[in-house]
Amino acid sequence: MGNVLVFAEHSHGKFPKTTLVAITAGAEAAAKNGGEVHAALLGKGVDALAGDLAAHGVKKVIVSDDAALEHYVADAWADALAQIAKEGGYSVIVGTATAVGKDLLPRVAVRLGSGFASDVTAIVDGNTYQRPMWAGNVIATVQLEGPVQVVTVRATAFDAAGKGAAGAVEKKPVEIDSGAHKTKFVEYAETKSDRPVLTEARIVVSGGRGLKSGENFKIYLEPLVDALGAAMGASRAAVDAGFVPNDLQVGQTGKVVAPTLYIAVGISGAIQHLAGMKDSKVIVSINKDEEAPIFQISDYGLVGDLFKEVPALTEEVKKLKH
Repeated sequence: MGNVLVFAEHSHGKFPKTTLVAITAGAEAAAKNGGEVHAALLGKGVDALAGDLAAHGVKKVIVSDDAALEHYVADAWADALAQIAKEGGYSVIVGTATAVGKDLLPRVAVRLGSGFASDVTAIVDGNTYQRPMWAGNVIATVQLEGPVQVVTVRATAFDAAGKGAAGAVEKKPVEIDSGAHKTKFVEYAETKSDRPVLTEARIVVSGGRGLKSGENFKIYLEPLVDALGAAMGASRAAVDAGFVPNDLQVGQTGKVVAPTLYIAVGISGAIQHLAGMKDSKVIVSINKDEEAPIFQISDYGLVGDLFKEVPALTEEVKKLKH
């Protein structure tokens, strides 16, 4: 029997959807290992969060509340999570492949001397996982050896955990030698927006190089985004051209999204971009090139000049709302 420990990422006193996805994946791993799913909650002043986390179907929430964990710093958090994992004798440690998860979990794997699998999309059995390679064109089956495994899961591959039977809450002090760490927290420069979070939005509207400039993102794309109550994304080509900041990038090296509706505007459909959005429920594309690869995976495609079609679409959306 092997218990599973889920790393519970949080921000501004809330758990993002990605944490609930990790709980679902952890519960699945626990079922296949014949154990229970527990969650590790790190930070300072996080007691109020523990009850909410415990209500999402985990058997136990282990809380490490420490001044050294007030802000995310990879070294300190990796030390804390590895201590909890070691002392609890966990067989599998699970996190979501977010920016923090990608930074933290490999460090934990090194501290535990364990096997590591990233961006997992399916759990086959107790030590076997599936993960995409080559921009999703190949699905690799990976088997991890050893008594402990560390994995990150793709945020779009598992459903978010709902409310369940409330688990127990246990406080667990950890020893952190902050003086031995080379990294220190300086500041958190956060991009704030009234729009939905890109990775959690029901609707995403993304623009590509076809918009030709950052100004055109504001003139043509943003009105449609706001009319739909959507999040805004972009292709790597648009980001590399400096049209928009890189935190909007959707793709293999950006954010992976799977909204109910994904609208691609002026995006040709390079394989790098498709890897980050092809699991969307409904895909709509607007492009003047009828041979654009994006149309091959689109549910609905409009061949036309985006500078004419997007304003017309925006007006129609506004009419429907009134």
